Amino acid sequence: MNNSVTNTARLLGAGLRALLVLTVICGVLYPLAITGVAQGLFNGKANGSEIKANGQVVGSSLIGQQGYSLDYFQPRPANGLGTNSVNTQYKLILSGATNRSGDNADLIKWVTEAKAKVIKDNSVPGYTVKPSDVPADAVTSSGSGLDPAISPQYAGIQVHRVAEKNDLPVAEVQKLVDDHTDGRTLGFIGEPTVNVLQLNIALKELVAKS
Repeated sequence: MNNSVTNTARLLGAGLRALLVLTVICGVLYPLAITGVAQGLFNGKANGSEIKANGQVVGSSLIGQQGYSLDYFQPRPANGLGTNSVNTQYKLILSGATNRSGDNADLIKWVTEAKAKVIKDNSVPGYTVKPSDVPADAVTSSGSGLDPAISPQYAGIQVHRVAEKNDLPVAEVQKLVDDHTDGRTLGFIGEPTVNVLQLNIALKELVAKS
């Protein structure tokens, strides 16, 4: 009987010591080590790829925002999985694709309406957007619904409207787009992109200087 109690106590003690050691290693030391490495080598990414303007965080380079006025460049559509009343800069509550097939009536309606709006919004005196000028990313959301970037083609058809709204030369606005166009990853993966938030921050700075 005494041996049984002693053995049980010994096993419980060993289990508790193992729990304590593993908790310290896995729950404290390992997370601290990984956090330290991430902060040291990938500080920006570890902190959410934050974008700052005037010393304040205004968003992430990885997540798109909605709600820009027509004075600014517009992002991709955000047909997602629901809305919320908290984050008004990005109304989606969940990320994800709409999962509509190419012949789906809802998708065709969305694309048709979006295309007409893009043409109307970006056609200004002296510059008319043709239906063939409108790229796919101007009328469809991305797979995640959170894409922060647009194609240089979509940014390009917005240049004249943005220039007119802000009383800026078209050439200066086009230069902003060119300066904020990122090439293919490693030179061959994906397509060139323009981060809308970063572009609009630069636009706001240009307007302030003007």
